[in-house]
Amino acid sequence: MFARYDLASLKQSFNPSSLLNRPPNLWRYAEVLPEAQPVTLGEGFTPLLPSREFPNVYIKDEGLNPTGSFKARGLSVAVTMAKAYGLKKLALPSAGNAASALAAYAAAAGIEAHVFMPWDVPLANRVECENYGAHVTLVDGLIGDCARLVAERKEKEGWFDVSTLKEPFRLEGKKTMGYEIAEQLAWRLPQGIVYPCGGGVGLIGMWKAFDEMEALGWISAERPRMIAVQSAGCAPIVQAWQSGRASAEPWPNPETIAAGLRVPKPSGGSLILDILKQSRGAALAVTDDEIMQALGHWARVEGVFAAPEGAASLAAYRQLRVQGFFRPNDTVVLFNTGAGLKYLDVIDHYGKRPKTPAARHIGGIIGPY
Repeated sequence: MFARYDLASLKQSFNPSSLLNRPPNLWRYAEVLPEAQPVTLGEGFTPLLPSREFPNVYIKDEGLNPTGSFKARGLSVAVTMAKAYGLKKLALPSAGNAASALAAYAAAAGIEAHVFMPWDVPLANRVECENYGAHVTLVDGLIGDCARLVAERKEKEGWFDVSTLKEPFRLEGKKTMGYEIAEQLAWRLPQGIVYPCGGGVGLIGMWKAFDEMEALGWISAERPRMIAVQSAGCAPIVQAWQSGRASAEPWPNPETIAAGLRVPKPSGGSLILDILKQSRGAALAVTDDEIMQALGHWARVEGVFAAPEGAASLAAYRQLRVQGFFRPNDTVVLFNTGAGLKYLDVIDHYGKRPKTPAARHIGGIIGPY
């Protein structure tokens, strides 16, 4: 379900010059967002940093959003609409950062938040949610187990489920990344976008934004080659892409340091694969060792302390350059989806901690906190 706008009518009055002197947040694109009083913490319009290492490469640093990740975009718009509709209780399964964002925006809106996360999420996510006043349940399992528990309880508890692609507004917040890239590059899209893909809503949202901007007359019909990056320990999109399938199969026993990439079966998998095909893009996987090497490299060379998911973009771009997929003169945007500060415990213990236990068939509740 996608939100749609009367773009033909908007085209008469909404143009790039309309954005001059607007606040530097995602709500600067209000005409192509749902009409409601925003619940905002200043999300969006994150910097597009030129790489010091690779000419023509930019780092879109989403770690500077509220709650330290790109999830703030989607949850700002979703909670805005939940408040406009008079909803009182929202529930969400999460690998970590979406829970933090829901907890923060629900607190700002005066709405009750219920979040379900795997027991081994980064510590920052649990501490954040508790301090924002959310009802936190840790689950002995993966995000799919969390989703099952939300689905089983939401009717009885009176929760509205704001899971990935269960409602249209999280995607509307995420699509603003596409508008921002176009605006920050003077309305010329890059040749490529390298995007860490767990649920993949950001990739789907940006593709929607490009179609909207073309309909508005802001950009041409040219599109970036969209690259979905996953962890070698959980790569259902990569497996489907390499097999030529139109949908992804569940990944068995997923294991990766990048919590946000540990999504065994993305609900929007078929949409992601279709976008990769339309854009002449690709899907590729990188190992945890490659992720952690890239994380440290970005910190030392670029001054960007990325989340493991974001560092996967650099590891993937290196592969694509070696393969000749991207040339040195191609303009390419690499997404850092979150702040490394959210993962201090994970990064510090990398290589020292025991392996993540295999997922159980039935998720069990560790406890509400």
